[in-house]
Amino acid sequence: MDPVLIGELLSGLMFFGIIGFLLLGFPVAFTLAGVSLMFGLVGMWFGVFDPSNFGSLANRYIGYMTNEVLVAVPLFIFMGVMLERSKIAEQLLLTMGKLFGNLRGGLGMSVIIVGALLAASTGVVGATVVTMGLISLPAMLRANYDPKLATGVICASGTLGQIIPPSTVLIFMGDMLSGINAQVQMAKGNFAPVPVSVGDLFAGALLPGVLLVGLYLGWTLLKAIFDPASCPATPVPPEEKKELLGEVAVALLPPLLLIMAVLGSILGGIATPTEAASVGAVGAMVLAAFRWRLSFAVLRETAIATASITCMVFIILFGASVFSIVFRLMGGDNLVHEFLANLPGGTLAAVAVVMLIMFLLGFILDTFEIIFIVIPITAPILLALDVDPVWLGVLVGVNLQTSFLTPPFGFALFYLRGVAPGSVKTSMIYRGVLPFVLLQLLAIAIMFMFPEIATWLPRAIYS
Repeated sequence: MDPVLIGELLSGLMFFGIIGFLLLGFPVAFTLAGVSLMFGLVGMWFGVFDPSNFGSLANRYIGYMTNEVLVAVPLFIFMGVMLERSKIAEQLLLTMGKLFGNLRGGLGMSVIIVGALLAASTGVVGATVVTMGLISLPAMLRANYDPKLATGVICASGTLGQIIPPSTVLIFMGDMLSGINAQVQMAKGNFAPVPVSVGDLFAGALLPGVLLVGLYLGWTLLKAIFDPASCPATPVPPEEKKELLGEVAVALLPPLLLIMAVLGSILGGIATPTEAASVGAVGAMVLAAFRWRLSFAVLRETAIATASITCMVFIILFGASVFSIVFRLMGGDNLVHEFLANLPGGTLAAVAVVMLIMFLLGFILDTFEIIFIVIPITAPILLALDVDPVWLGVLVGVNLQTSFLTPPFGFALFYLRGVAPGSVKTSMIYRGVLPFVLLQLLAIAIMFMFPEIATWLPRAIYS
């Protein structure tokens, strides 16, 4: 049999084998590395894989550990966990709930707005969903909100940290797309390509993030108009209205200042993402100190949580590196290239198919798992077809946000299930997030029709 055909066949089997082992419940990082090693041995047997290629893993791992851009990841995670410990989210939710309480659907709208603010100041999905679930869900249920609407709003708003900067997913994608784009452009004869940076993706993701917030608010408003019983008003007592303006200022100013310091410095070209992340981490500690919540115990808890989350992400990245080497060197990238390049409909059809695959993988895999597996395989082909890297990265970010909401393995659903009262059934949570998954798909469709939503701001800032 043709060795090329054998290699491509083994690559395809390896991909589906990994999915199968993950469905059986094996740890992601070890599944990626272990299954890839097994198929690498099979490839050696058939003479389609050279084991000396594993020698490049050490250099690749050292490159990850010394990559200055990726240093921003633990710093942003530290910032998010510290802000969660300082109770900024709690104060924001309570204050914004009072501000919008007189409106039908006001509590839901306040949760969406707070979710967007927390996304722009923390970017930690799990902490945001849990915090809003503990504080907002009981208040919404007491106000006779439909449990499906209440849980859907909380889960969807909590996942905004996936796309609104500073998103750790965008940091990884920015770093990956930067290297891939440079290699693709050099292969095409362009030895001075326009670089793609994390700052480009941050700028490109702002308007799509605002679009998602607008769609969520629009859906809540429609529910308030056409199904007012699902989201009644919660009037604020007159004695509390007198101090409301001061409470709003105290609750809003700290996160807004932090957002301006972090995102403003990146988008303004004053600081790199890593430098801005360090400012954000220090700023989070300062805010915690002003609230008298900065202690050794809080620092210890924050450091442990940061180390745990960072190790989880990077061990998946290391496992995915083994998969990438075996898949590509056995001819898997040629198989994917032929499939995407020969699709009827050209480049847009190829992008649409990749988005569909990622959406379907979101039902069974986590966001980081998907980008570490799919981006190295598909991005070189799509960029070679002249797809804008910023548009692609932002599109992937919005798409992968749905992976937090799609059952059975949507992590936002697990986070909320863990803190929701027993009266809220799991089926209610699943049904509640369905409209928001559809809204995210609508956002992707809008970005397909109007790519400028993702590409205009980076060009306006950096050109």
